[in-house]
Amino acid sequence: MDLSKLKKRPSYPFETIAVAVSFSPRCQPLLQQAKQISDVCRASLLLLHIGEKTKEKEKELEEIMDKSGINPNHSRVIWMEGEPVDTILKLCKLNIVDLLILGALEKENLLKFYLGSIARNISRKAKCSVLLLTNPTNAPIKFKKFVVNGVDNPKTIHTINTSLYLAKLLKIKDVSIVNEVDVPGLAMTIAEDSTAPQTKEIKKSFTENSEEVLQLVIEKCDIGNINLNNKIIKGKPGYAISKFARDKKADLLIINSPDTHLNLFDRIFAHDIEYVLADLPSNVLIVHSRV
Repeated sequence: MDLSKLKKRPSYPFETIAVAVSFSPRCQPLLQQAKQISDVCRASLLLLHIGEKTKEKEKELEEIMDKSGINPNHSRVIWMEGEPVDTILKLCKLNIVDLLILGALEKENLLKFYLGSIARNISRKAKCSVLLLTNPTNAPIKFKKFVVNGVDNPKTIHTINTSLYLAKLLKIKDVSIVNEVDVPGLAMTIAEDSTAPQTKEIKKSFTENSEEVLQLVIEKCDIGNINLNNKIIKGKPGYAISKFARDKKADLLIINSPDTHLNLFDRIFAHDIEYVLADLPSNVLIVHSRV
Protein backbone atom coordinates (compact mmCIF):
# COMPACT_ATOMS: atom_id res chain seq x y z
CA MET A 1 0.00 0.00 0.00
CA ASP A 2 1.17 3.54 -0.76
CA LEU A 3 1.10 5.14 2.70
CA SER A 4 1.85 8.54 1.19
CA LYS A 5 -1.86 8.58 0.31
CA LEU A 6 -2.57 9.11 4.01
CA LYS A 7 -0.84 12.48 4.15
CA LYS A 8 -3.43 15.26 4.25
CA ARG A 9 -6.01 12.84 2.87
CA PRO A 10 -9.48 14.49 3.03
CA SER A 11 -11.83 13.28 5.75
CA TYR A 12 -14.39 12.43 3.07
CA PRO A 13 -15.57 10.78 0.87
CA PHE A 14 -15.45 7.43 2.65
CA GLU A 15 -13.91 5.23 -0.05
CA THR A 16 -12.77 2.38 2.19
CA ILE A 17 -14.79 1.35 5.23
CA ALA A 18 -13.67 -1.23 7.77
CA VAL A 19 -15.68 -2.94 10.49
CA ALA A 20 -14.18 -4.76 13.45
CA VAL A 21 -15.61 -8.27 13.73
CA SER A 22 -16.04 -10.18 16.97
CA PHE A 23 -18.17 -13.26 17.34
CA SER A 24 -20.61 -11.66 19.76
CA PRO A 25 -24.43 -11.62 19.59
CA ARG A 26 -24.23 -8.14 18.08
CA CYS A 27 -21.93 -9.20 15.25
CA GLN A 28 -24.60 -9.77 12.60
CA PRO A 29 -26.53 -6.50 13.14
CA LEU A 30 -23.24 -4.61 13.24
CA LEU A 31 -22.16 -6.10 9.91
CA GLN A 32 -25.60 -5.50 8.44
CA GLN A 33 -25.44 -1.80 9.30
CA ALA A 34 -21.82 -1.54 8.16
CA LYS A 35 -22.91 -2.93 4.80
CA GLN A 36 -25.73 -0.40 4.59
CA ILE A 37 -23.32 2.48 5.22
CA SER A 38 -20.73 1.17 2.76
CA ASP A 39 -23.47 0.78 0.11
CA VAL A 40 -24.64 4.36 0.63
CA CYS A 41 -21.07 5.65 0.42
CA ARG A 42 -20.23 3.30 -2.48
CA ALA A 43 -17.19 2.25 -0.49
CA SER A 44 -15.26 -0.99 -0.40
CA LEU A 45 -15.87 -2.95 2.80
CA LEU A 46 -13.18 -4.63 4.91
CA LEU A 47 -13.97 -7.02 7.76
CA LEU A 48 -11.24 -7.12 10.39
CA HIS A 49 -11.00 -9.95 12.90
CA ILE A 50 -8.23 -9.89 15.48
CA GLY A 51 -7.64 -13.43 16.61
CA GLU A 52 -6.84 -16.93 15.44
CA LYS A 53 -8.21 -18.00 12.07
CA THR A 54 -9.88 -21.41 12.27
CA LYS A 55 -12.17 -23.36 9.95
CA GLU A 56 -14.95 -23.07 12.52
CA LYS A 57 -14.62 -19.29 12.69
CA GLU A 58 -14.40 -19.00 8.90
CA LYS A 59 -17.62 -20.98 8.51
CA GLU A 60 -19.39 -18.96 11.21
CA LEU A 61 -18.32 -15.67 9.62
CA GLU A 62 -19.47 -16.83 6.19
CA GLU A 63 -22.91 -17.58 7.65
CA ILE A 64 -23.06 -14.19 9.39
CA MET A 65 -22.01 -12.40 6.20
CA ASP A 66 -24.67 -14.25 4.25
CA LYS A 67 -27.37 -13.26 6.77
CA SER A 68 -26.08 -9.67 6.66
CA GLY A 69 -26.30 -9.55 2.87
CA ILE A 70 -22.54 -9.08 2.43
CA ASN A 71 -21.26 -10.46 -0.85
CA PRO A 72 -17.82 -12.05 -0.31
CA ASN A 73 -16.91 -11.03 -3.86
CA HIS A 74 -17.48 -7.37 -3.01
CA SER A 75 -15.76 -7.33 0.37
CA ARG A 76 -12.58 -8.60 1.99
CA VAL A 77 -11.92 -10.35 5.30
CA ILE A 78 -8.61 -9.79 7.06
CA TRP A 79 -7.53 -12.08 9.89
CA MET A 80 -4.63 -11.13 12.13
CA GLU A 81 -3.50 -12.07 15.61
CA GLY A 82 -2.22 -9.49 18.06
CA GLU A 83 -3.23 -6.91 20.63
CA PRO A 84 -6.66 -5.71 19.43
CA VAL A 85 -6.26 -1.92 19.57
CA ASP A 86 -2.80 -1.66 17.98
CA THR A 87 -3.56 -4.37 15.41
CA ILE A 88 -6.81 -2.75 14.25
CA LEU A 89 -5.10 0.65 14.01
CA LYS A 90 -2.24 -0.90 12.02
CA LEU A 91 -4.63 -2.59 9.59
CA CYS A 92 -6.57 0.63 9.09
CA LYS A 93 -3.35 2.45 8.24
CA LEU A 94 -2.06 -0.24 5.86
CA ASN A 95 -5.38 -0.41 4.02
CA ILE A 96 -5.95 3.37 3.80
CA VAL A 97 -9.24 3.08 5.71
CA ASP A 98 -11.36 6.25 5.77
CA LEU A 99 -13.98 5.06 8.25
CA LEU A 100 -13.78 2.39 10.93
CA ILE A 101 -17.07 1.09 12.33
CA LEU A 102 -17.17 -0.32 15.85
CA GLY A 103 -19.86 -1.57 18.18
CA ALA A 104 -19.77 0.20 21.55
CA LEU A 105 -21.71 -0.04 24.78
CA GLU A 106 -23.53 3.18 25.59
CA LYS A 107 -22.05 3.46 29.08
CA GLU A 108 -18.86 2.06 30.57
CA ASN A 109 -18.57 1.18 34.23
CA LEU A 110 -15.88 3.05 36.19
CA LEU A 111 -13.18 0.39 35.85
CA LYS A 112 -13.68 -0.06 32.10
CA PHE A 113 -13.76 3.71 31.60
CA TYR A 114 -10.38 4.33 33.23
CA LEU A 115 -8.70 1.29 31.73
CA GLY A 116 -10.33 1.97 28.37
CA SER A 117 -12.42 -0.43 26.34
CA ILE A 118 -11.23 -1.46 22.88
CA ALA A 119 -13.72 0.83 21.10
CA ARG A 120 -12.88 3.83 23.23
CA ASN A 121 -9.13 3.31 23.06
CA ILE A 122 -9.32 3.09 19.28
CA SER A 123 -11.44 6.26 19.23
CA ARG A 124 -8.69 8.13 21.04
CA LYS A 125 -5.84 6.92 18.84
CA ALA A 126 -7.28 6.34 15.36
CA LYS A 127 -5.87 8.13 12.31
CA CYS A 128 -9.13 7.63 10.44
CA SER A 129 -12.70 8.56 11.30
CA VAL A 130 -14.50 6.23 13.71
CA LEU A 131 -18.21 5.46 13.89
CA LEU A 132 -19.43 4.03 17.20
CA LEU A 133 -22.76 2.24 16.86
CA THR A 134 -24.34 1.89 20.28
CA ASN A 135 -27.27 -0.34 19.45
CA PRO A 136 -26.89 -2.05 16.07
CA THR A 137 -30.01 -3.94 15.01
CA ASN A 138 -31.09 -6.01 12.05
CA ALA A 139 -33.37 -3.18 10.93
CA PRO A 140 -31.98 -0.63 8.45
CA ILE A 141 -30.40 2.48 10.00
CA LYS A 142 -32.78 5.41 9.89
CA PHE A 143 -30.73 8.49 10.70
CA LYS A 144 -32.92 11.61 10.89
CA LYS A 145 -31.12 14.03 13.19
CA PHE A 146 -27.44 14.98 13.24
CA VAL A 147 -25.81 17.06 15.96
CA VAL A 148 -22.37 18.37 14.98
CA ASN A 149 -19.80 20.14 17.13
CA GLY A 150 -19.01 23.68 15.99
CA VAL A 151 -16.19 24.43 18.41
CA ASP A 152 -13.60 27.05 17.43
CA ASN A 153 -10.92 24.68 16.12
CA PRO A 154 -9.14 24.25 12.74
CA LYS A 155 -10.59 20.72 12.52
CA THR A 156 -14.19 21.88 12.78
CA ILE A 157 -14.67 22.90 9.15
CA HIS A 158 -13.61 19.38 8.09
CA THR A 159 -15.97 17.83 10.62
CA ILE A 160 -18.91 19.95 9.44
CA ASN A 161 -18.18 19.24 5.76
CA THR A 162 -17.93 15.51 6.49
CA SER A 163 -21.26 15.71 8.30
CA LEU A 164 -22.86 17.46 5.33
CA TYR A 165 -21.41 14.87 2.93
CA LEU A 166 -22.96 12.06 4.98
CA ALA A 167 -26.24 13.93 5.47
CA LYS A 168 -26.66 14.35 1.72
CA LEU A 169 -26.03 10.65 1.10
CA LEU A 170 -28.53 9.67 3.80
CA LYS A 171 -31.02 12.35 2.67
CA ILE A 172 -31.04 14.02 6.09
CA LYS A 173 -32.39 17.56 6.37
CA ASP A 174 -32.12 18.21 10.12
CA VAL A 175 -28.52 19.08 11.06
CA SER A 176 -27.70 21.10 14.17
CA ILE A 177 -24.29 22.77 14.45
CA VAL A 178 -23.55 23.39 18.12
CA ASN A 179 -20.85 25.56 19.67
CA GLU A 180 -20.26 25.18 23.39
CA VAL A 181 -19.42 28.24 25.50
CA ASP A 182 -17.28 27.19 28.44
CA VAL A 183 -18.99 28.74 31.47
CA PRO A 184 -15.86 28.72 33.72
CA GLY A 185 -13.94 30.35 30.88
CA LEU A 186 -16.65 32.98 30.58
CA ALA A 187 -16.56 33.62 34.33
CA MET A 188 -12.82 34.30 34.18
CA THR A 189 -13.39 37.16 31.72
CA ILE A 190 -15.68 38.93 34.18
CA ALA A 191 -13.92 41.05 36.81
CA GLU A 192 -14.99 40.66 40.44
CA ASP A 193 -16.03 44.29 40.64
CA SER A 194 -18.14 44.17 37.48
CA THR A 195 -21.65 45.53 37.87
CA ALA A 196 -24.72 43.54 36.88
CA PRO A 197 -25.16 45.50 33.62
CA GLN A 198 -21.45 45.08 32.80
CA THR A 199 -21.66 41.35 33.45
CA LYS A 200 -24.73 41.07 31.23
CA GLU A 201 -23.00 42.98 28.45
CA ILE A 202 -19.86 40.82 28.67
CA LYS A 203 -21.93 37.62 28.46
CA LYS A 204 -23.85 39.00 25.49
CA SER A 205 -20.64 40.01 23.71
CA PHE A 206 -19.06 36.62 24.44
CA THR A 207 -22.06 34.75 22.99
CA GLU A 208 -22.28 37.01 19.94
CA ASN A 209 -18.58 36.47 19.22
CA SER A 210 -19.09 32.69 19.42
CA GLU A 211 -22.02 32.97 16.99
CA GLU A 212 -19.93 35.04 14.54
CA VAL A 213 -17.05 32.56 14.65
CA LEU A 214 -19.41 29.64 13.99
CA GLN A 215 -21.16 31.50 11.16
CA LEU A 216 -17.83 32.26 9.45
CA VAL A 217 -16.98 28.56 9.48
CA ILE A 218 -20.40 27.54 8.15
CA GLU A 219 -20.16 30.06 5.29
CA LYS A 220 -17.11 28.15 4.02
CA CYS A 221 -18.97 24.82 3.98
CA ASP A 222 -20.83 23.11 1.15
CA ILE A 223 -24.33 23.26 2.66
CA GLY A 224 -26.40 22.49 -0.42
CA ASN A 225 -30.12 22.30 0.40
CA ILE A 226 -29.63 21.09 3.98
CA ASN A 227 -31.31 23.11 6.71
CA LEU A 228 -28.68 23.99 9.30
CA ASN A 229 -29.70 24.95 12.82
CA ASN A 230 -26.92 26.91 14.52
CA LYS A 231 -26.96 26.77 18.32
CA ILE A 232 -24.78 28.26 21.06
CA ILE A 233 -25.01 26.37 24.34
CA LYS A 234 -23.33 27.05 27.67
CA GLY A 235 -21.51 24.32 29.55
CA LYS A 236 -18.42 22.17 29.78
CA PRO A 237 -17.20 21.21 26.27
CA GLY A 238 -18.09 17.61 25.55
CA TYR A 239 -20.58 17.32 28.39
CA ALA A 240 -22.84 20.11 27.11
CA ILE A 241 -23.07 18.81 23.55
CA SER A 242 -23.68 15.27 24.79
CA LYS A 243 -26.61 16.49 26.86
CA PHE A 244 -27.90 18.52 23.91
CA ALA A 245 -27.70 15.48 21.60
CA ARG A 246 -29.50 13.31 24.13
CA ASP A 247 -32.23 15.91 24.78
CA LYS A 248 -32.73 16.40 21.03
CA LYS A 249 -32.88 12.60 20.57
CA ALA A 250 -30.18 12.82 17.89
CA ASP A 251 -29.41 9.71 15.88
CA LEU A 252 -25.79 10.72 15.41
CA LEU A 253 -23.43 13.02 17.32
CA ILE A 254 -20.47 14.11 15.18
CA ILE A 255 -17.35 15.51 16.84
CA ASN A 256 -13.71 16.33 16.11
CA SER A 257 -11.00 13.78 16.83
CA PRO A 258 -8.94 14.59 19.95
CA ASP A 259 -6.09 17.04 19.43
CA THR A 260 -3.63 14.88 21.34
CA HIS A 261 -3.36 11.32 22.59
CA LEU A 262 -4.90 11.21 26.05
CA ASN A 263 -3.27 9.32 28.91
CA LEU A 264 -4.84 8.04 32.14
CA PHE A 265 -4.27 11.39 33.91
CA ASP A 266 -6.06 13.23 31.10
CA ARG A 267 -9.02 10.88 31.30
CA ILE A 268 -9.40 11.29 35.07
CA PHE A 269 -9.47 15.07 34.60
CA ALA A 270 -11.74 14.72 31.62
CA HIS A 271 -11.21 16.41 28.27
CA ASP A 272 -14.17 17.16 26.01
CA ILE A 273 -14.09 13.84 24.09
CA GLU A 274 -13.96 11.90 27.36
CA TYR A 275 -17.39 13.19 28.44
CA VAL A 276 -18.78 11.84 25.17
CA LEU A 277 -16.98 8.49 25.41
CA ALA A 278 -17.95 7.95 29.05
CA ASP A 279 -21.68 8.00 28.33
CA LEU A 280 -22.51 7.88 24.63
CA PRO A 281 -25.69 9.93 24.06
CA SER A 282 -26.31 8.32 20.65
CA ASN A 283 -24.32 6.81 17.84
CA VAL A 284 -21.10 8.85 17.59
CA LEU A 285 -18.93 9.73 14.60
CA ILE A 286 -15.45 10.98 15.42
CA VAL A 287 -14.06 12.74 12.36
CA HIS A 288 -10.31 12.54 11.83
CA SER A 289 -9.41 15.30 9.38
CA ARG A 290 -5.68 14.44 9.06
CA VAL A 291 -4.80 18.15 9.27
